[in-house]
Amino acid sequence: MKGDVILDKVLEAARLIKESESVVVITGAGASTESGIPDFRSNIVQPKNRKKYDYPSEVLLSHSFFISNTETFYDYYMNNLIYRDAKPNDCHKSLAEMEKYCNVLAVITQNIDGLHQEAGSSNVIELHGTTRRYFCMKCRKQFSLDDFKENQHVPKCDKCGGIIKPDVVLYEEPLNDRYLTMAANLVMKADVLLVIGTSLVVYPAAGLLNYYRGNKLLIVNLGTTPFDSRARIVIHESCGSVMKRILDGLKS
Repeated sequence: MKGDVILDKVLEAARLIKESESVVVITGAGASTESGIPDFRSNIVQPKNRKKYDYPSEVLLSHSFFISNTETFYDYYMNNLIYRDAKPNDCHKSLAEMEKYCNVLAVITQNIDGLHQEAGSSNVIELHGTTRRYFCMKCRKQFSLDDFKENQHVPKCDKCGGIIKPDVVLYEEPLNDRYLTMAANLVMKADVLLVIGTSLVVYPAAGLLNYYRGNKLLIVNLGTTPFDSRARIVIHESCGSVMKRILDGLKS
C-alpha cells in the first residue's frame, strides 16, 4: 500500500513538473548523502571528532577560529568536509537531465561539494560556497583543491605567501547578498518549487520558501520539515530513488 501511495505521488510530481512553466530547485545535504557525503549534523557527533578536537564543530568551522587556529582548522576541514572520491548520485544526475524535459531556472543549493555542476546542471547557485574553490587572503589569487600539496598543513599562496582560504561560508560569516537576492528572485518566479534533501531549519536558506508565490511546492526529504503542511506533495523517501523515478515520469 505504501509503495502505491509513493508511486502516485511521484507520478503526480512528474506531471506537475512536466506541465509547469518553470521549476526552481532547492537542495540540502540529503541530496548528497548517497554520494557518501554524510549530513553535516550527523558527522559532527562522530566519536573520532569528539576525541580528536577540543572544540565543537561550530567553533572549528568559524571565521575567528580559522584566523586564530588555521592549522587546526585545516586539519578538521580536510578530514571532515573534503570527499575527493565522491561522485554525483541519481539525485544530481536526474536534476541535470531534467533540464531536457522542463524549464529549470536554477538549482539553489546549501551544499558545498560541487556535485550538481559535475552532474551537468547548468545554473547552480551555491549559497554556502564550495570546497572546490580557494583564494589567497592577501593577493586574492584563485586556487583549486587540486593545487594543495599532500600534508600541507596550512596552504600558502605561491605568489605572495599569503594564507589560502576556502571559498565557503564559515560560521560568523554572512551569506553572499548577491546570491541570496538572485535566489529569492528566482523562487518568486517559480511555477514549481522542488525542495530536495533539506530539513528546512537552517536560515536564511530556509527563508527562501517564504518568497514562493505558487501552489506547487514539492518536498522530497527523508524526514519531516516545518513546511510540509504547505506543500502540494511531500515524499519521505531517499532523494536519489525519488528523483530517478520522477525523471522516468517526465520521459514517459
